[in-house]
Amino acid sequence: MIIRRVVLNSRPGINGVPAADNFRMEEVTLPDTIAEGQVKVRTLYLSVDPYMRCRMNEDSGSDYILPWKVSEVTDGGGIGVVEESRDPHLVVGDFVSCFSWPWQTKAILNGKQLEKIDPQLVGGQLSYFLGAAGLTGLTALLGIREKGHVSSGANQTMVVSGAAGACGSLAGQIGVLEGCSRVVGICGTDEKCSILVSEMGFDGAINYKKENVAQRLRELCPAGVDIYFDNVGGDISDAVISHMKPNSHIILCGQISQYNKDVPYPPPLPPAMEEIRKKQNITRERFLVLNYMEKFQASTMQLCQWIKEGKLKVRETEVKGLENIGAAFQSMMSGGNIGKQIVFISE
Repeated sequence: MIIRRVVLNSRPGINGVPAADNFRMEEVTLPDTIAEGQVKVRTLYLSVDPYMRCRMNEDSGSDYILPWKVSEVTDGGGIGVVEESRDPHLVVGDFVSCFSWPWQTKAILNGKQLEKIDPQLVGGQLSYFLGAAGLTGLTALLGIREKGHVSSGANQTMVVSGAAGACGSLAGQIGVLEGCSRVVGICGTDEKCSILVSEMGFDGAINYKKENVAQRLRELCPAGVDIYFDNVGGDISDAVISHMKPNSHIILCGQISQYNKDVPYPPPLPPAMEEIRKKQNITRERFLVLNYMEKFQASTMQLCQWIKEGKLKVRETEVKGLENIGAAFQSMMSGGNIGKQIVFISE
């Protein structure tokens, strides 16, 4: 059987900006038979995420993320349907997902690496298992619960950067659900600001490309900031940290503004910001969702419940076709998506 797949064509360079032509399509032959314990799957949806930028370098800079190899198939979060099975726990027609799904139209995978998913848990929206009911949602929920120190009724203010992205758009809503009295988002277009406030329940939103972030924070968070869900780092984070209260908390989720630079992760703060952080006793500990796997099941059920109840609004930006996954990745890295960026592969 001839299938199509995407491989890493070239590296952008440690300080380079990724482009669609860093990826390449090719055709390969898939074996006709599968071994004991394997399943043949047809890919339905693939995910592209900011952390993948680190995988484009020869050294990902992390011990838990492996770099992609040039001319080898790329992979990430994926969802598919079982077409043939020699795994006792999976049957033809089952919907499955995993974190290391190869970017190809069909694949033969070890049944043990696959998780069976039930579309009814999210009202039939299978792709949600790549975002709001998947690792993205878990990152937002567990980040807030483990590092945010939210206390219902404590009149806390949360600020979210990258607030219209996959994780940020969920984090702001979860902040409200967990008990924050005020949530403000920072993003890059007026359309995104409008969606955050009108659709997702944010109390305010700042367009960092047009507005003075520090000034708008003073207006929207007059009592200061208790919790900062940081997806971007850089100048935006410096502005937020300058407005944080004593004994407040930074949830260090991502640093997308720094991913095209050769800096350690998490990047050290500028000396002036580090001085403020220490003086104000602000916590800034690295958050890694994979350290909380024992909480995944219960947390996923919580996310699914909120989605079905309409308490968690989900946005997706969908691109169709495996051949467009490189362009989708490039767009996501430059803020072209609202909510989760997904790639639709087949019905």
